Amino acid sequence: MRALRTRSQERILNLLKTIKQGISAQGIYVELRNRNQSMGLATVYRSLEALKLEGLVQVRTLANGEALYSLAQQDKHHMTCLQCGISIQFNECPVHELETHLQAAHKFKIFYHTLEFFGLCNQCQITQDVSG
Repeated sequence: MRALRTRSQERILNLLKTIKQGISAQGIYVELRNRNQSMGLATVYRSLEALKLEGLVQVRTLANGEALYSLAQQDKHHMTCLQCGISIQFNECPVHELETHLQAAHKFKIFYHTLEFFGLCNQCQITQDVSG
C-alpha cells in the first residue's frame, strides 16, 4: 500500500527523477526555487526524511559530512578519496547474499544498502609520494 504523500514530497521525488547524481538538501531547496516550486528548507528536510522512511529516497554521507540524496533505485557502491574528495562509483557487490540472509534471519525489510571504501586515489598517492 502506497502512503499518501504531500505535495512537497511529490515535488522532491519529481526533481530527483531528473537528477542523475546525489544532491544535498540545500541543493534541492535551491533547485526547487529555480523551478518556481519554492518551499522552506525545513520542509525539504521533513519531506526527505518521510521519503527515506518509505524507502523511496536514499542518503549517502560523504567523508566531509555532507548528505547527498537520490532515488532509492539501486544499491550504491563507491570509493572515496579522503584527500581530494573524488568519489568513484563501481558496480560489483559482494554483499547481496548477506543482505538476503539478514532480511530472512531478522525479519528486517531492507530497502537498499551502500558500500563505501575510503582511501587515496591514484593522483593523490602520486602527489603524496612526491611531497613526502
